Amino acid sequence: MVYRRTHQVVKRLAARRSAILAAAREAAAEGGMVAVQIAPVAVRANVAAGTVYRYFPSKADLISELIAEVSRDELAAIRRAADAAPGPSSALAAAVTTVAVHTLSQRKLAWGILAEPVDVDVSASRLASRREIAGEIASRIDAAVRAGHLPAQDTALAATALLGALHEALVGPLAPDNLEDPVKLRDAVQTVTLLALRAVGVMDARARGLVVQQTVLPAKALEGA
Repeated sequence: MVYRRTHQVVKRLAARRSAILAAAREAAAEGGMVAVQIAPVAVRANVAAGTVYRYFPSKADLISELIAEVSRDELAAIRRAADAAPGPSSALAAAVTTVAVHTLSQRKLAWGILAEPVDVDVSASRLASRREIAGEIASRIDAAVRAGHLPAQDTALAATALLGALHEALVGPLAPDNLEDPVKLRDAVQTVTLLALRAVGVMDARARGLVVQQTVLPAKALEGA
């Protein structure tokens, strides 16, 4: 007889998996990817280390899935913000602002997702994460081009360049280290958003107006920056 998991069993297994990933995420947000180790994550999740291995056979699997989960959350937030905007240019501004806010909201986690050295190979997950976010930004640039708001351009290349600039400016080695002040955080988000809009061809006055529309940053998004 074939064993079939009941609905309650499936729910319990899914909840345990989510708890492990949440614990890994907390560890990475506090100490970077170096803090994502099986035993400490198990303690945080209130499970045995063997249970973690049952869901994630290796540390590489755990970190890769963590990267994928964080990226899915960011992508969903970008789409919500852009879809709620009144037009394609506003949608692009909203998308860029959301990337900046998510990057600044937990900088250690963002750096860990992007480029922090780790002792396991998670390059495939990192590359998939960047491709998905860049693809969403490219689609917003393309919509603005088709609407006649931006000049014709290689939207994929433009999106990749913008994403690279945002990450380098906000969490890269040269990023400012004095962004604990909410006012400075807001200024940083506005600066990189304005830079991005100008780079793809939005006229300065229009770009500034679009940035002003994005000035209200959710307080929860900036916690733990």
